[in-house]
Amino acid sequence: MGAGVAGLRAAVELADHGDVLVVTKESLGESNTHYAQGGIAVAMEGDEDVALHFADTVAAGDGLVYRPAAEVLVSEGPLRVEELITWGAKFDREGNHPGGPLQRTREGAHSHPRILHADGDATGAEISRSLVAYARAHPRIRFAEWTMVTELVVQDGRVIAADLASANAAGPDRNPQRVRARAVLIAAGGAGQVYSDTTNPAVATGDGIALAVEAGAALADMEFYQFHPTAFSLAGAPRFLLSEALRGEGAYLRNDRGERFMERYHPQLELAPRDVVARAITREGMTAPSGGSELGAPDEVGGPRLVHLDMRHVREMDLHRRFPGISAFLTTYGFDLARDLIPVRPAAHYLMGGIRTDLDGRTNLRGLYAAGEAACTGVHGANRLASNSLLEGLVFGARAAQAMLEDDLPAVAADAEIGEANGLAMNEEEQVERIIADLQRAMWSYAGLLREQETLNEGLSAQAKCAAGLSQLAAQGKGSRRLLEARALCRVAHAIVVSALARTESRGAHFRNDYSQRDDAHFQKHSIYPRDGQVRFEKW
Repeated sequence: MGAGVAGLRAAVELADHGDVLVVTKESLGESNTHYAQGGIAVAMEGDEDVALHFADTVAAGDGLVYRPAAEVLVSEGPLRVEELITWGAKFDREGNHPGGPLQRTREGAHSHPRILHADGDATGAEISRSLVAYARAHPRIRFAEWTMVTELVVQDGRVIAADLASANAAGPDRNPQRVRARAVLIAAGGAGQVYSDTTNPAVATGDGIALAVEAGAALADMEFYQFHPTAFSLAGAPRFLLSEALRGEGAYLRNDRGERFMERYHPQLELAPRDVVARAITREGMTAPSGGSELGAPDEVGGPRLVHLDMRHVREMDLHRRFPGISAFLTTYGFDLARDLIPVRPAAHYLMGGIRTDLDGRTNLRGLYAAGEAACTGVHGANRLASNSLLEGLVFGARAAQAMLEDDLPAVAADAEIGEANGLAMNEEEQVERIIADLQRAMWSYAGLLREQETLNEGLSAQAKCAAGLSQLAAQGKGSRRLLEARALCRVAHAIVVSALARTESRGAHFRNDYSQRDDAHFQKHSIYPRDGQVRFEKW
């Protein structure tokens, strides 16, 4: 389930041993992987580089990185990237020479330049392209595009099948079918659409995470949602990601008085860990007293004061050539990297938590595995190191596939009797859209970058109201893609909020105004969110 880097890498590993079906909600390549700009972090210069990558990953994770997972990531990463290159991925090279050394750049919280990129700022698209091409060429990999998984079938504590249906956006769940499977891998990405402001594409609605917990799998670390510091901030424009690589190439952050301000927050200035930079931008751009919430409504007149990204002083490179995708986007709104101050603000970007797995993608349900952003191995701790996500998908996608092959999972018959849901009327679809919008606004206002008990409780109340409205529709036998997505977002929102309420400290991406200090004595452990929603903490 999922056709991003983790799902496709797993499919390639599995296909030499059996038939593989890759299910994706839209067309192949429409995933968070495709939109990843900055690059892929990988230590390809020997043992010292690997050790430094490990240290940087642990430091960024603010005391919560599961060290064995980080060791796997950094030590197996070089092999997986070399493998990807042999399969046709083309990364940028020095002097633009096809046989030249790989070009490496630096991003926030990295002690060493180790970020590979492709076409300047289209790394995810190139990785996606190469994996899709390689997977399509394999005769035992089939693809079900525009298809949703609507339920996981569990028998005697084991996932034995998945129910599929058309992902037609407005219609009912047409042509439902039950597909029996020896093993199921959830690699369906994150859930950025739970927030009103996000860099994620529209498909990132947490479907796989919600399906897993409903089936009985545990989630972990759901309170840790990373907000990318620099999304484009202009009324009426999307929250387009302005890559961390811009700051890696020398961009400054300036407040509305034209001051560079990061020296007040961290010695690494603009290259501080993402959570630090995002909160600094938030504080520098606090809404004036006559405005609304601390971050303001997305397009609020008289809302937050502007914070800008400034590259006007960077003269030693052709910015348009180095960042062609970003430059093209900015041009459509009348901005130029080399000439203008670019308005920015944080936006929801990456979920450090997800479906709890071991180092080989196994969940607590036999037959169910997870990898990539949908999973939580603890590799990112409380705050992901920049550009570790694509590497995570490659490394843990391959490891999950190996576990699926090794585990003793004999074939089990699955009853194929499933019904077709009734479609929603137009007014009901409009009701679902209103519920989603209400949930997104509530999550942004009450469970965003700066949290406290009062606002989190308000968010929980808003989530409960949304859940009640959706349950009423589902109880009537109704079904549509948006209803399924709405229910998934609502489940993910509940996991985020109750986990954030339970963690009464500040750590990494989770910051509470009412508990502003890190509390290692009580919370240097991971939150676990089971199906009943009763959060507990475990030390790994």
